[in-house]
Amino acid sequence: MRTRVAIIGSGPAGLLLSQLLDLAGIESVIVERQSADHVKSRIRAGILESASVDLLRRAGVADRLDRAAIEHRGIYLQWPGRRQHLDFTELTGQAVYVYGQTELTADLMAVREKAGQLAFYEATDVAVHDADTDRPSITFVDATGAARRVDAEVVVGCDGYHGPSKQAIPVGLRQTVERAYPFAWLGVLAQVPPSTDELIYAWHPNGFALHSMRSEQVSRFYLQVDPSERIEDWSDDRIWDELSTRLALDGWTLRTGPILEKSVLPMRSFVTTPMRHGRLFLAGDAAHIVPPTGAKGLNLAIADVAVLAPALTALLRDGSTGPADAYSDTALRRVWRSTHFSWWMTTMLHRHGDDFDAQLQLSQLRRVIDSPSAARELAENYAGLPIAGGEDRG
Repeated sequence: MRTRVAIIGSGPAGLLLSQLLDLAGIESVIVERQSADHVKSRIRAGILESASVDLLRRAGVADRLDRAAIEHRGIYLQWPGRRQHLDFTELTGQAVYVYGQTELTADLMAVREKAGQLAFYEATDVAVHDADTDRPSITFVDATGAARRVDAEVVVGCDGYHGPSKQAIPVGLRQTVERAYPFAWLGVLAQVPPSTDELIYAWHPNGFALHSMRSEQVSRFYLQVDPSERIEDWSDDRIWDELSTRLALDGWTLRTGPILEKSVLPMRSFVTTPMRHGRLFLAGDAAHIVPPTGAKGLNLAIADVAVLAPALTALLRDGSTGPADAYSDTALRRVWRSTHFSWWMTTMLHRHGDDFDAQLQLSQLRRVIDSPSAARELAENYAGLPIAGGEDRG
């Protein structure tokens, strides 16, 4: 079969790209190795920047988001004996929104189905061919076992860290830089109303803790643990005890309840460059991953697509090559800004090193709280980055 844009991966990046292209009158086909039900069920990020929400509204996929998302003006920073609110709206004029990636994925899948765009789920042996020509293609085996080939004018890899897309960029042209952190997150989803109105980022001698939420009845928690920790060693009681210790504050009580899900998430960063090779473009986790401390992963994927969709529209509808040629450099400016911010938040809040390092971390936390300029820098990076570029806000 033939299409204009072949998209590998049906996460938020691939689905949102297909929707934006559809609005521009450009046909696309999605190929995904997982089942549709699996894609819908993946528990991922839950924080959207204002710019991300604005783009989703323009894409026509924000009706449910506008009804169900929880608007947050900021976050709390905490260390033993002190919890301080940072008001992003006051500092930058921007809010953030709590809306689970599973919900966003369901919204995007529903819109794509309504548009009648073709998607293949449970595809295996996916491969990219002739990326450096004007006639790239992808081959795969579909869910019935039939061999398939899709010829396209452009291929976009939105297929994550382990996908085949970035492997299609020749080794001599592809550069990947990585950072593995010496800690992991124990993530917990609990059927319990949040004990806070906004996220709490807590430094503690035992390790970092985060109190987040997914709705008014479901809370999300994270604990810093060693990457070698086994989930079987963390009983529900042990998890609640450790969360109560790390989030403790006089006059405040942590609500507890049934734990629905728990897993250990390694912490790492990676960036692959370039994000374009011939008629192959990378977006989202296929090109970069950041530790989740700064809530940048999903927003970076959306920002990639915000740059890529008009670039492909110009290329395929008008024959204009400039935006497509600039895509990788434009996207990478924001990627590296967000990678730095995620590294900074991670190293400031996670217990590591010796007592000297601990005092440096506490000094930095006090600086953020006590200095309006330092607080504004954190707020701008967390909630106020421009959708493209990632440089100065002006």
